[in-house]
Amino acid sequence: MAKNEKRVQVTLACEMCKRRNYITTKNRQNDRERIELTKYCRWDAKHTVHKETR
Repeated sequence: MAKNEKRVQVTLACEMCKRRNYITTKNRQNDRERIELTKYCRWDAKHTVHKETR
């Protein structure tokens, strides 16, 4: 059995350029819907919204 199977890795994609820039973890039990974070996109050279991809 995995050490912490409640937390899963998710990939975040930029909404402007559609590139997958970040990998993070989230708790599957607490956050059922897809997450959105404002992160820095180095291709757009500014902060943009990044959404969880599957």
